[in-house]
Amino acid sequence: MSQHDSPTDSVFPPPWRVELGAGPLVGLALHDGHAVRPEANRWMSIDAADRLREEDPHTAAWAAVAPTRIVVARSRFEMDLNRPRHRAVYRRPEDAWGLIVWRESPPEELFERTLAQYDRFYAEVERVLSQLVERHGLLAVLDLHAYNHRRRGSNAPADDPQTNPDIDLGTATLDRRRWAPLVDRFTAEVRAADFFGHRLDIRENIRFQGGGHFSEWVRRTFGDSVCCLSIEVKKFFMDEWTGRLDAARHDAITAVLRRAAAGMVEELARLPR
Repeated sequence: MSQHDSPTDSVFPPPWRVELGAGPLVGLALHDGHAVRPEANRWMSIDAADRLREEDPHTAAWAAVAPTRIVVARSRFEMDLNRPRHRAVYRRPEDAWGLIVWRESPPEELFERTLAQYDRFYAEVERVLSQLVERHGLLAVLDLHAYNHRRRGSNAPADDPQTNPDIDLGTATLDRRRWAPLVDRFTAEVRAADFFGHRLDIRENIRFQGGGHFSEWVRRTFGDSVCCLSIEVKKFFMDEWTGRLDAARHDAITAVLRRAAAGMVEELARLPR
């Protein structure tokens, strides 16, 4: 047991898993997790249903389109690994879409143990990506997310599709000129796919300007060696209020992502090292 863990949390499942594979492609699901370690859960006011609505369930399955996968099992309400360290814990309602996360002010030691996990995550990911860069020269990371588009209620009209594309690519945090062949190939493969008789609407930086802290950290840490593409899929493959999955749509999105990811790898091989 680490010195940073509570004794009651020592047998709790690990907060993330890393599966190493062959090739220069990594699938990342930062917000797939729903678990909260017992020490933190005792202080939480927010219930599981409200947590689930703001998490990105089923994105771990999409990470499987890459040979190397990094999947986070903990809820973003315990620690949000896509935010800078000083904002990784949602301390106030304005940090969490107005939701009250804690029933009262938890002891600071709890947050310190949470942030120790945050530090270990980034240290491990830096080690893994460094190994892959050393092996392959260049690397692409698919930073996979899902976003809500029915915030007014389960029976209310969906948000305007003009400002809510099926897939929103966050490219503001990467060097768009450097990685244009990868981004353009990914976009072209998605647009070419037949998705139940129509084409998916994929655009860049419509709702999400860039990919959050993780992609910024990748660019700062690895420079021109790693392309981290943030992929936000609208939750048209599930009911965002109940969590009920449309398995056929989810599987079809997986197939589209697999094809687009393969295209990125082809383009990556053509870039100068």
